[in-house]
Amino acid sequence: MTFELEHTAAGSAARAGRFTTDHGVVETPVFMPVGTAASVKGVFHRDLVQAGARIILANTYHLYLRPGMDVIEAAGGVHRFCTWDRPMLTDSGGFQVFSLAQCRKLTDEGCRFSSHIDGSRHLFTPESVIDTQRTIGADIMMAFDECPPGDSPRDYAAKSLRLTHRWLERCFDRYASTSPKYGHGQSLFPIVQGCTYPDLRAESALFARQFDADGYAIGGLAVGEPAPVMYEMIEIVNDILPRDKPRYLMGVGTPVNILEAIDRGVDMFDCVMPTRNGRNGMLFTSEGVINIRNLKWREDFSPIDPAGHCFVDTLYSKAYLRHLAVSGEMLAAQIASLHNIAFYMWLVDEARRRILDGTFAQWKRGMVVKLTERL
Repeated sequence: MTFELEHTAAGSAARAGRFTTDHGVVETPVFMPVGTAASVKGVFHRDLVQAGARIILANTYHLYLRPGMDVIEAAGGVHRFCTWDRPMLTDSGGFQVFSLAQCRKLTDEGCRFSSHIDGSRHLFTPESVIDTQRTIGADIMMAFDECPPGDSPRDYAAKSLRLTHRWLERCFDRYASTSPKYGHGQSLFPIVQGCTYPDLRAESALFARQFDADGYAIGGLAVGEPAPVMYEMIEIVNDILPRDKPRYLMGVGTPVNILEAIDRGVDMFDCVMPTRNGRNGMLFTSEGVINIRNLKWREDFSPIDPAGHCFVDTLYSKAYLRHLAVSGEMLAAQIASLHNIAFYMWLVDEARRRILDGTFAQWKRGMVVKLTERL
């Protein structure tokens, strides 16, 4: 994987760049739709491509449990298994182990846990997680880390950080001693942790950068802390991480969060919000946020979003989408999810264009106001 930094916005840390993997080139800033089980819920791959998706995310924890590594390997890796021929990234499963698994036990060795599916017992270690991601075959792999609760006291956050750093060393040792299985390269990103403690965030960023990785991730944010605190942590970390490598803010977030993070030098994002909120009737538009179930849309025959960022925007009206949603029709979730994904794609693409033409700061100020409106 290679990264080219093309331009930095005037008066901002916002960057436009591009990284190249064996499955294609990805221009940044970029949003990655979340395909937890190698499937972005309710959306065909052809529609993801039409919506502008260039890279998607899958999750190690979920694929490890189901369908299992024997199936993924027999298929020839995750790209062939799910017929996605563009770049993919896998989360290490650390967040899912600590948030979904039951009866987990954390030691220096790794984490023992019970599957949320059938209660079966498993062990994730830094080595096994790298081996699993080698078998999955994503272009970008994530190091195994502990994602402590956002409100962790400082002593726990510090203890957790030391464990994450020990695991990180073991992840890179295993990465260096193994090879990709399917003929294409794989990169490994460290994850910077440290909760909301500035000194721990700085320590973690300094520790991570010594591995000279192809890119770096920022984890453990957007977990309940105030947005200004999240932005402060991003600034601290990005002042330390290498300028010539992509920076990935994990699990973030709202359109406003994304613009603020781009303004602070973040290049890559993922979040379940476009699809999860879409399934519940929340639509993000260029004029503000819509709850499509509200009665006010019952006889509104205007397009979902007049700006037309996706083919469904002008194909269906608000009134029709509301009818589908309140009727419990599956098509409502599909349309809303696809619209939201396309809107997120438009947002990061427009941010990139504005960075390159020198108008990002002014455009961002206006967009933040619009994106906070409830229509």
